[in-house]
Amino acid sequence: MIDLKRTTLESQEIGRQTAPSSRSKDLENQISDAVDERIVENNKKIPKRNYIGASSIGEECSRKIQYRFMNYPSDPEKEFTAKTLRIFQFGHEIEDYAAKWLRDAEFDLKTEDKSGKQFGFAIADDQIKGHIDGVLVSGPVPMKYPALWENKSANDRKFKEFVKHGVAKTNKVYATQIALYQAYMDLAENDCLFTVVNKNTSEIYYELVPFDKKLAQEASDKAVDILTSIKANDILPRIAQSRDFFLCKFCEYQNSCWGE
Repeated sequence: MIDLKRTTLESQEIGRQTAPSSRSKDLENQISDAVDERIVENNKKIPKRNYIGASSIGEECSRKIQYRFMNYPSDPEKEFTAKTLRIFQFGHEIEDYAAKWLRDAEFDLKTEDKSGKQFGFAIADDQIKGHIDGVLVSGPVPMKYPALWENKSANDRKFKEFVKHGVAKTNKVYATQIALYQAYMDLAENDCLFTVVNKNTSEIYYELVPFDKKLAQEASDKAVDILTSIKANDILPRIAQSRDFFLCKFCEYQNSCWGE
């Protein structure tokens, strides 16, 4: 027979043993700080890009892209926190899962070349570059191949915007990235398969995106203009008349652009 009294007392003892103490809370905070500090330090060790990336050409402010290419120091208060860096890393991990799910569905997805490097392109003496997520060579549905594959992840609110409006209206940066990849990877004839994984629900949004020649040309011209300005030691105009403009508020170069 079960000794209910003893069992109750043992449960109470376990509860007392697991109740957080001020000492354990202090240690927990130290663990959190140690992990966060290492994440931030490791990110600082990553070499800065010495080119304009296709993933950033779609940014509205050309001066911001220029500052980034010239490795201007970002505002200390705008530097990425450990939390933000973890969000970025989760996005990369989700991409690996998305690739696996497509392959499991019998899509022939290529993500690396024969040397194990990510597929990409480089133009303008390697000053403009891009690296794609992959290429669909064949698959179980009658879409046209080969097709560019680009994957993103988003929170529930943003995910619903992609579902409602599509990538062209929801995120011009992504749309520009896709157009450039299609243009410079010789994948413009067929639609790109754009996928977005919902971080909250694990739903997946699928969109076939046709090549936007006009957008690709505008982005290429924009990148060349930025490089030309840099060579001429010219700083491009600001995007706004005040540092209170919503894009400027969140820009990591706000101080460099507007002054302290």
